[in-house]
Amino acid sequence: MKGLILCCLVALASNDISCWKLLPELGLNPNKTYEYKYVGTVNFGLGIPNLAQSGTRMSCKIKIRGVSEQTFVLQVSDFSSEEFNGVEGKNEFEVSAKLTERIASQLVKPFMFDYVAGHVDNIRSSAEISDTIVNIVRGMLGSFQLTVKITQRIYELEEAGIHGKCQSSYATEINAETNDMTITQVVDVNNCREKAAIYKGLATAVLDPVSRQRGESVVSTVRSVYTVKPTVEGGLITMAHGLEQQNFSPFNVKGGNFKMEATTEMVLLSVNDTARALPLGSTESKGNLVFKFVDAEVNVPIVMQNLDNPIAKAAELIKHLAEANRYQIDTTTSEDTIKLYQLLRVIPYEGLDVLWKQFAGNEENRRWFLDMIVEVNDARILKFLETRFQTGDLSANEALQTLLLAFDHLQAVPDLVEMAKMFLTMPFSKSNVYLWQTVVLSYGSLVYKHCAYYTPCPVAAVQPLLDMARESLSNGNHTDMVIALKALGNAGHPGSIKTIMRFLPGVAATPVDLPPRVLSAAVQSMRLIAARDPQIVQEITMSLFLQKKLATELRMLAFMILFDTKPSMALVSIVTVHLQEEKDLHVISFAYSYLKSFSRSSTPNNHFLSTACNVAVKILAPRFGRLSYHYSKAMRMDWFNDDFLIGTATEVFMLKSATNIFPTEIMMKGKFYFIGRILQLLELGIHAEGLVELLGNGIPGFKGDLSFSDFQAVLNVLKNWEVLPNDKPIMTAYSRVSGQDLLHAVLLRSYFSLWVVIESLQRGVSWHWTKPYLIVEVRYFQATILGLPLEISKYYESISGITVNAKATTNPPLNGQLGQLLTSDISLETDGFIGFTKDFWVYYGINTELFQCGSEFKAKTPLSIPWKFTVKINIAEKKFELDFPSCKEDIAIYSVNSNVYAVTRNIEEPELAKMTPIIPNPIDSNAEVTLTTNTWNQRDNMCAESNIYGVGLCVESEFRREYYHDEYPLYYFLGYTHMAFKVVPVQSIKPVDKIHFEVNASPSGHPVSTRQLLETLRRLSMVFVRLSSDSASSERGSHQRPDDNLMEDWNSTPEAVFNVNFFAMNGNQKPEGYDAVFYYTPKPSKSTQLIVSQVGENINWKMCINTTVKPHVEAMANIRWGAECQTYGMSITSENARFPGAKPKINAKIQWTTIPKNLAEVCTRFESYIPGIALLLDFYQKHEKNVKQEISASLVATSADSIDVTIKFPEYTVYRQAIPFPLPPATSTSFNGTSETQQ
Repeated sequence: MKGLILCCLVALASNDISCWKLLPELGLNPNKTYEYKYVGTVNFGLGIPNLAQSGTRMSCKIKIRGVSEQTFVLQVSDFSSEEFNGVEGKNEFEVSAKLTERIASQLVKPFMFDYVAGHVDNIRSSAEISDTIVNIVRGMLGSFQLTVKITQRIYELEEAGIHGKCQSSYATEINAETNDMTITQVVDVNNCREKAAIYKGLATAVLDPVSRQRGESVVSTVRSVYTVKPTVEGGLITMAHGLEQQNFSPFNVKGGNFKMEATTEMVLLSVNDTARALPLGSTESKGNLVFKFVDAEVNVPIVMQNLDNPIAKAAELIKHLAEANRYQIDTTTSEDTIKLYQLLRVIPYEGLDVLWKQFAGNEENRRWFLDMIVEVNDARILKFLETRFQTGDLSANEALQTLLLAFDHLQAVPDLVEMAKMFLTMPFSKSNVYLWQTVVLSYGSLVYKHCAYYTPCPVAAVQPLLDMARESLSNGNHTDMVIALKALGNAGHPGSIKTIMRFLPGVAATPVDLPPRVLSAAVQSMRLIAARDPQIVQEITMSLFLQKKLATELRMLAFMILFDTKPSMALVSIVTVHLQEEKDLHVISFAYSYLKSFSRSSTPNNHFLSTACNVAVKILAPRFGRLSYHYSKAMRMDWFNDDFLIGTATEVFMLKSATNIFPTEIMMKGKFYFIGRILQLLELGIHAEGLVELLGNGIPGFKGDLSFSDFQAVLNVLKNWEVLPNDKPIMTAYSRVSGQDLLHAVLLRSYFSLWVVIESLQRGVSWHWTKPYLIVEVRYFQATILGLPLEISKYYESISGITVNAKATTNPPLNGQLGQLLTSDISLETDGFIGFTKDFWVYYGINTELFQCGSEFKAKTPLSIPWKFTVKINIAEKKFELDFPSCKEDIAIYSVNSNVYAVTRNIEEPELAKMTPIIPNPIDSNAEVTLTTNTWNQRDNMCAESNIYGVGLCVESEFRREYYHDEYPLYYFLGYTHMAFKVVPVQSIKPVDKIHFEVNASPSGHPVSTRQLLETLRRLSMVFVRLSSDSASSERGSHQRPDDNLMEDWNSTPEAVFNVNFFAMNGNQKPEGYDAVFYYTPKPSKSTQLIVSQVGENINWKMCINTTVKPHVEAMANIRWGAECQTYGMSITSENARFPGAKPKINAKIQWTTIPKNLAEVCTRFESYIPGIALLLDFYQKHEKNVKQEISASLVATSADSIDVTIKFPEYTVYRQAIPFPLPPATSTSFNGTSETQQ
């Protein structure tokens, strides 16, 4: 060893680079003290000049001395914490004195670590040091972590670092002059076996790998450069520079992104002999260099508050929220709900019990407490609910709502899943049928989330549900079967497939005879297993689909689940072959329409399936492409945008049977695609067995004209309702959110009592309800080179409320007969409020319990609808009246407000938090703003006012944006946005006490002379026929003139169908407003007339609309308005021009004589968009002079599945040929001997 040292000393003196081959690996001398200067900085923003950004900088001196050959002590001195919030070049980092003092008080204590061959391990410190401080030290020690290979200049290996166990790439270079070695290290943080990253809140969102191939929302790079000096002890790091860059976007990072840049600088200041050893005190192990995540449930990124004395603060907030939202929603309190969530999460169980006892006796406070405590998502909420269930001091409705949301937001860790099982055996859970369903279904959902994080998922988690399903099958209890199967469907555990098979005919080992609703639940219980074990689900569903003796509805459900497995081209081909031999037209129609919908799909997860379905459709279309909507159908519509990495899909299923015209089952699904995941938003389903039986093939005597006979026909059906058994299901309804069954309701006849509702209204109803709900809490955490946690989170909070007061009276009073409602005067007085406020946050930045810095998007959308009105109805006389008070003050109906901020907060001074708009406000005179050509600021305030009614509807908006081509589409959302819809009072012609709206549909309500009516319409039509000569000549010989049509009706009798009054009333004064009368002349041509007249002193404004329809031939509408209908006019005509030997054709045109200036301006503005829209829709355009004051369109059916479209404007023509458009067939088609006329 002495020889080696001597050799190296000589080599170093002569700058011999071969010495590197003789030196041991990186190391520190245990007898030396090394002093370094350390600076760590992180910034968040857009990386664009003149836009605000935020940041944090930590600087200090570090001393490292040896304790033994491999153990060293790190001590920090001169620590400083600074924050930045503003525009680079105009603002500077500012020292956070109090925060510096708090962090430094822990950093001054010694930290021990092992250091062998350039690798840091086994970090130790005193027990009171927080994990956040230890992570900061990890960031410092990360500058000493690297692997040196003298024999290789470029090498790769897996090693532990602050980001986890990741792949690292190295490149080395030796400076010939200084003999120093420069080492460049690149860490692939996307290729880690054990990555220091955590996802929370996305368990029910299915991963979509194909979407990930189209773009990412987060891209990270980590690079470090070291300068290593050879010494006799080994390589010594004299300088280390680390750089971590990350791009983040809620969309595709290719289209603009937020940027994070973190840097570390470590520079050697001195090396000295260690004077003497200092006492260290007791320490405990804090782990290795890999970042250790702190329990972040309390560290909510969008707020920072002092968490001392949380019980008292939580109590005050609950009282404040309950009072502020008692009568309507206070939009300013939504952030207080987030603060309350944070406080509740730090309160121990005993404190939660104290709050419960404090609020249990106050209905409003009690409800708010139960709604908020569900966000305590650990063992405390389960223990709280356990106590409530044992004492029975919750109503069934309270228990249902609280447990549902508590299980939904519960951390799905093994201990909590095991603890949640107890609710399946508690007597209180079974005290109410809906509470029991909620307990079972919610436990199934909890198992699904548990399995999303723990793979393989133990069968023990789902075992209680398997036992429940088997027991229900042995007992023959159909209701229990459905609940157990739906819970298994929620769990989606592959280990439950054998139990599910016991319920399926032709699949079960023993024959089963179960009702349709049980079989439906069994098939649908495989919907989530389809993604986890597609092969076994394909085998089962294919077997069910091919059993032609099974019920049609069951086969169609099996077909749906089969396609949830994303079958291969080969399997789709097999299905296609069997469909060609199928004779059930409902199965054929359903399968073909589903295949056709998939063939058009543009979402990434259906990329390969859509191709397979497209081939299948081409094979099946000649025979099955024209089945009518009398048969079962499946419809799917979707879209996906690569720039946004966002898409949606909607599916609607109508399952019918051969015995009924009404669907036996209707289902609707909605899906949302975002950043590589698929979230099933909402699914609704109705199985209407009893209702179909009640209605049969229709309602006898119902014509659809809302006549007295129609109401009588409906009443007759309702009489049959009373004959149905109380225990017979009328319909079964279910709802799913995020793919999870939440509600399963079997609606019996006994649940419906119209008299209960009527009696309640006669007594008077007063009801108030509010519901705060944290809809979304999605969080992603990742380590940074500074040892600070980077967080990307989304929060979506809602507060909804409704207040209703209502009282009804009838004259004469009801005597217990439903039929009396048809002949009584019914009056209803009501007032109330309905509304909500929804807040959405996206946070991107550093988040610890000590401080936060980053970028934050914040949006608020409140809705507020107050009402007060009186309704009077007389069905026999066909009268409806509505009175509501005049507008006295501004009412903000709906608004949207959003902005993006650079934020900095720290726990020592939470009241001094800074939120600077990333795009400054140019109107703010105090802001130093550099306006560029990219800056756009627009304000609008438009109002439609009526001085008759004294009310106006206003739309106000303001947008501030800075556009950059490389930031598309992110810049759409970067900046201030404000939009509001308001109802406002305006100066009226006369004072207005109330506004009266009346509809009278009695034929005798408004007698009219035929000659008076037609004389008015003749004046209207005579002006219309005086059009340009070009237009007149083109019509001559092939069209009837409008006045000819009117003459045909000269001797006919028009029927006054109804009249409408819309008046502003004030005591006994003459009302102001409008009166509309609608007439109908059935023969010889179907014509209608609508005359709207303004009512008031010295007013002769009228609007006259005349329509004439000749079925399958022509339709025409003439519109005139102004003084006596003579000032302005236009007409619309459409005709079916189908001649022998010619292709089917439809012509339509709009013509006008004179129109108001403001309407002309709107039309001109709209017309300016036509060329662009036409280009997007693949239309061609040619400039040519066409008929003035006319727009015409023609559609020509050039083939069985395409049309040509031509649209002529006065100055140009747009056209497109061969537009795909399936046309209805004109002939009947035979399917394997079954003839079916097409409709």
